[in-house]
Amino acid sequence: MKLGVITDCFRLPLREALKRAAALGFGGVQIYATGGEFDASLLKNRAALGEYTGLLKDLGLSVSALCGDMGGHGFENRADNGVRVEKTKRIIDLAAACGAPVVTTHIGVIPEDQGSPKFSALLEALDTLGLYGKGQGIDLAIETGPEKPETLKKFIDQTHGGVGVNLDPANFVMVTGVDPAAAVELLGPRIVHTHVKDGIMKKQTDPAIVYNFFAEGGIGDFRMADYFLETPVGEGAVHFESYLGALKKTGYDGFFTIEREAGEDPERDIAAALRFIRDKLGRAGY
Repeated sequence: MKLGVITDCFRLPLREALKRAAALGFGGVQIYATGGEFDASLLKNRAALGEYTGLLKDLGLSVSALCGDMGGHGFENRADNGVRVEKTKRIIDLAAACGAPVVTTHIGVIPEDQGSPKFSALLEALDTLGLYGKGQGIDLAIETGPEKPETLKKFIDQTHGGVGVNLDPANFVMVTGVDPAAAVELLGPRIVHTHVKDGIMKKQTDPAIVYNFFAEGGIGDFRMADYFLETPVGEGAVHFESYLGALKKTGYDGFFTIEREAGEDPERDIAAALRFIRDKLGRAGY
């Protein structure tokens, strides 16, 4: 089984987070690449990049994915996409340089209306980036979140390669109200990376409202805590047995990467999540 963790979740400097990941027994890490210690500027500083790749090798860690999420409205606005597409290409280049097979990102909210300007802007950007990544053996993985899996599948089916799915089961449970196992059955071979996260929905609302709230920096009279709660893994509404069983049936053999964005003691929650998911994966036959 391939078990990873998002380094930012430790809330430590990157080198320390890498050491903690290795000490806990992870085999992989997902690293944010949109700024800070590990971003595309490393492509111009091969010595610094070499230090990181050397440390990863010494610690026995591979990079499960880079996170290329730039926030805001993703690729919804065509006028912004020139800069965003080029920055994402450099993150794909960095992924190739450090041996990461996947770049994950939230892309915005895919509209149901395929004739809308937002839909065409999203499709143009993702098709361009998917083909760019494909040329380097890198998958650009859309993280599940605001749209139903049917909408996401129809969108990806219109691209021409290199575009996959980073399946986060908690996002479906907390925001979209979709059974993650059913999403796996529909998205199947498009899934190239997963997050291990859990949560509960407290009150249903339009998922676009939630993601637009994040995109606009929390502007508006909207309290997230009234609608959903991220919980420690195993304490929320994700039914991991059925979810992992569905992944097993599809032949998924990629990383299960723990993400913990909340809580006062993230390392404790990460360690508990690792024990939990290792047990569940073993029971599922991984």
